[in-house]
Amino acid sequence: MQLWLRLPLEKSEPMENESEDTGYGSLGAALSDSWESWNSFRLLCEHSNQLCVALDIRRSLPSINSLFRWFGEPVRAAIIHTDAFLTNARGYPCLSKRHQKLITSFFELSFQVVISGQLVHSIPEESFAVFPSNDNDTINEAAPIRHELKPYVDYVAFLYQRMDPLSEQERFEINYRDFLQSPLQPLMDNLEAQTYETFEKDTVKYTQYQRAVCQALLDRVPYEHASTSQTVLMVVGAGRGPLVRASLQAAEETGRKIKVYAVEKNPNAVVTLHSLIKLEGWENMVTVVSCDMRHWDAPEKADILVSELLGSFGDNELSPECLDGAQRFLKPDGISIPSLYTSYLQPITTSKLYNDVKSHKDLAHLETAYVVKLHRVAKLAPAQPVFTFVHPNFSANRSNQRYTKLKFEIPFDTGSTLVHGFAGYFDAVLYKDIHLSIEPSMPTTTMFSWFPIFFPLRSPVYVPSGYQLEVQFWRCCAPSKVWYEWCVTSPVVSPLHNVNGRSYWVGL
Repeated sequence: MQLWLRLPLEKSEPMENESEDTGYGSLGAALSDSWESWNSFRLLCEHSNQLCVALDIRRSLPSINSLFRWFGEPVRAAIIHTDAFLTNARGYPCLSKRHQKLITSFFELSFQVVISGQLVHSIPEESFAVFPSNDNDTINEAAPIRHELKPYVDYVAFLYQRMDPLSEQERFEINYRDFLQSPLQPLMDNLEAQTYETFEKDTVKYTQYQRAVCQALLDRVPYEHASTSQTVLMVVGAGRGPLVRASLQAAEETGRKIKVYAVEKNPNAVVTLHSLIKLEGWENMVTVVSCDMRHWDAPEKADILVSELLGSFGDNELSPECLDGAQRFLKPDGISIPSLYTSYLQPITTSKLYNDVKSHKDLAHLETAYVVKLHRVAKLAPAQPVFTFVHPNFSANRSNQRYTKLKFEIPFDTGSTLVHGFAGYFDAVLYKDIHLSIEPSMPTTTMFSWFPIFFPLRSPVYVPSGYQLEVQFWRCCAPSKVWYEWCVTSPVVSPLHNVNGRSYWVGL
């Protein structure tokens, strides 16, 4: 059973002579903002997943930022009143551009749309459908009546029908929307064949890698030495060979000679890699090394080191630790691809994910990071950079431990919000201006190898309108594992999450 709370979609904006700082949870804010009423009721019900929302939509809409808050809430229906419709040149009902965009967004989030009210437009008679006069009659038995709301239904149907069809990427991602997955443990576990197969379908990613290797080869070997100089390229974490293929295609494209070492620790992937090399006739160009890159003694130094070790948060699959171990066989002037990557963090409202985590009823799940294709979420402020790693890093006192404090300014016209956790992303510089990114403001389009990562909060944090959200984040390292710790320090102080990696860690 579900209980739907019907609320008007409204938020009164403060007048110029009113103070922006209305106080923590003030009565004035609650009376002018329907989200405040919803949040109070939700808190009384202890975030019950049986509690949902139906929004009444009238002619006037709040600010865009205020509307976005509802995208992360359990909204089940949008009830559009007939008085919200305008009249087009032919006398038929239509919606304003803002209303159209809102309804389209609701469709994308699978909200039901309900038409409510009475006919307020002068519509030609042929536009009305014939319906039974009451619920107990059939069309043949009853005296037909005109359904006065059909023109409004037709218009909403028109908005739905003109939406773009799902792209190939969206069709791939649809079954993963808001589905929590544990991050990979690439050093402790060997990936399954299905995982490799999924990643290998991401042609955009490997096209970017090929571009990066092309540019690196052109910079490394001048045109006049192209026929005599051979570049040593090492693919560390070669998997089943997509980066090997991309590197060889880059060499062919640039007319440069390369010698490839493909280093891979997964014995199952090595078997497939050997078969690929034999099938393609690469035996004279590629040497397969079945070994952990951190323990391999290379017979020669590499000019270019290529790796595909990034996680959803950049460093969360231990790319820094792996490449620190592998860079000992890179020449002092050698090139690492990727050369730099930065993690990003963003506060979000996501009732669905929070309730899914909370349903386990233990501390460990509330302190674990999850990979998830974010869908029904409200992104409350722009993402900010967290940790940056540069490769190669030949510093004598290098450390992969990190700490940062971030302060998020939630736009004032958003109103008050509830933060359920933080979405994590990364941006990677493969070489020079060639990037891979899932950071929302600069994503690599149509790439699907990485979904964002979600760091939940044990208790959601209420952020009053006009207040700043402050979070502190740590990347901690020990001889056998790496983990993250995080906490909110403003506007309230939360407990420190995942102390000493008690709930979530990545094994070395």
